[in-house]
Formats: sequence, structure tokens, C-alpha cells
Amino acid sequence: MRVMIAVDDSPCSQAALEFVKEVAWPSGTTVMVASSVELPVTAYAADYAAVNMDLGAWLDELTKCHQQVVSRDETVLRSAGLRVASCVLQGDPRDTLIDEARRGRADLIVVGSHGRTGLDKLLMGSVASHVVTHAPCSVLVVKQAEKQPQDGVMQSELRAER
Repeated sequence: MRVMIAVDDSPCSQAALEFVKEVAWPSGTTVMVASSVELPVTAYAADYAAVNMDLGAWLDELTKCHQQVVSRDETVLRSAGLRVASCVLQGDPRDTLIDEARRGRADLIVVGSHGRTGLDKLLMGSVASHVVTHAPCSVLVVKQAEKQPQDGVMQSELRAER
């Protein structure tokens, strides 16, 4: 089985990682840890405004951050006994993740969800929603429960029924 997990440095991504780590996958399963570097929209403004910035250096720094996240997550999954590969992609994650799933012939894509709704979802987009709609394979969306006070402490729990 080929499983691809999309990661970034968010709590939702970490919930998805924990889910993948805990599942009893079939023997021979390979997990691809993928992250996509997207140049922030504000960077495009440099073409239209008198902004002096080195976009290449900015993209290099973003790529380095994504490589560190992917490397960390790859180590976590390996320590759980999984066979793991990784990649850092460049472009809109909605497109690059689907393209990588096709290239790698993924059987399953696992993504975390930020749970945005309404105007936030419209403005920020939803990688998970797009992947679910356009993926060439099944998609598992891991959500976090809303934070709830428990004994005076705010805790976040992973919602996933197995």
C-alpha cells in the first residue's frame, strides 16, 4: 500500500501525522511525507509595487523550513517502524499534492484539516477540500476536536474513529 501524508508545521498536520503513526498498516506499506512550498500571495505584489525584496532568497528559506518539517516527520514515522520516503514540492499545495499522488500511484492521501468555514474558507481556500474533490485515490481527512476546558486546562484531542 502507498500512503501519502501532506504535512506543514500546523497542529492539524501533527494530528494527521499521529494518526498515520498509530494505524496498523498492512505489511509492505510505504508512507510518502510530502510538503508543498507556496510563495505567499504578498510576494506577487513585488511585481506591482516598489518593494525591494529577494524572492529567490525568500523561497529558499521557505523550502528549507519545509525540508526541516518533512525530515522531522519522516523520522517520527520511521521510529514507529514504517517504511518512509519524503519530498518537498513547489507550488500550490492543492495542485502539487494531487500531482504527486498520481506520480507516486498513492492508494491513500492523509491530510489534516484546519476546519475553516465561511469567509475564512473562501479567502484562505481549503487544501483538504480540494484534495478530497480532485484526488486520484481515497483521501482521509484528520480533524482535531475543538479545544475544550478540562480541569481548567485547554486541551486538544484528536477526533478519529478507527
